[in-house]
Amino acid sequence: MRILHIVPEFEQGGVERYVIELSREQVSHGHQVSLATAGGKLEAELPREVEVIHLPVQRKNLFTGLYCVYRLAQKHRQWDIVHAHSRVPAWITWWTSALTDMPWIYTAHSTYSLNAGLTPLKHAKGVICVSDAVRKHLADYLPERTVTLTNGIRKPSCFWEGRGFPGHTRFLFVGRLARPKGLDMALRALGQLKDRPWTLDVVGDGPQRGEWEALTAEMDLQDRVTFHGFRNDAEAWMARSACLLFTSYQEGMPLTVLEALSVGIPILASDIEQLRPLASGPLVPPRDAEAWRRAIEKVLDRGETSPLSAEKLTTFEETANRIEAFYREVLDN
Repeated sequence: MRILHIVPEFEQGGVERYVIELSREQVSHGHQVSLATAGGKLEAELPREVEVIHLPVQRKNLFTGLYCVYRLAQKHRQWDIVHAHSRVPAWITWWTSALTDMPWIYTAHSTYSLNAGLTPLKHAKGVICVSDAVRKHLADYLPERTVTLTNGIRKPSCFWEGRGFPGHTRFLFVGRLARPKGLDMALRALGQLKDRPWTLDVVGDGPQRGEWEALTAEMDLQDRVTFHGFRNDAEAWMARSACLLFTSYQEGMPLTVLEALSVGIPILASDIEQLRPLASGPLVPPRDAEAWRRAIEKVLDRGETSPLSAEKLTTFEETANRIEAFYREVLDN
């Protein structure tokens, strides 16, 4: 099968890592895989067999979009199916399909704002939602052929070293530094616990980095909080830290949490619908700094973290097999 994935940029994030793992599985199954993207440093993580086509598919601009449509329409016979992974690529792919009858599907990776920007989804040959919460949220915008396929995980390269609180006082945050990730809640909570021993490593980059570094300085936490920027060895950081802080309030299915569960590090996690099937007890209310302070105190005092289980996790091979079956269903109808 000849497959084209379209992703806006390839710098960092769960969508990019999802496409990297999916591409690896698809190449290993003998498929021909291409990627259209504006580019980014994570291209280096792709299998060498993947053809990368650089196009400005990240820009919310009509004329740029039409240029991408023109370029893809010229090449559309090279692919059996196109798999779009964000809203701007969905518009571009829908318009290209209208011109060429090119079959395409979409993966909904998050609970997007409900507005006209989601119009293309109903015109896709099929939609994959990464969680039931995403599917429920987007229900009015989805086509009849919609399935829920939870993100899979690969076998980790390392495992948690077993050094946790209260003996080991090293918190970790991994993720894109964007407002829905909620890191400011953890920073404000930790700022109220200066009399306790702790440090926080922040692994990731994004638009809110400058703002959150300024907040760290404002609370006089520079000697406690270290911003390391983007790193491609997140699992190694998880292995040697004591607790992962997952503070997001908007997600599709958080790959960072799935990876942390596979590594084995204890997690303190936001109470979002996507994580409740994995939880056997209460999670932390999102966007509530006082709730996060109380929860972090329990970690510091007793090593008490969120009751999340890895029992329901699936492998990425299983996810890729189900996606391949979905492709075939779309192409056969």
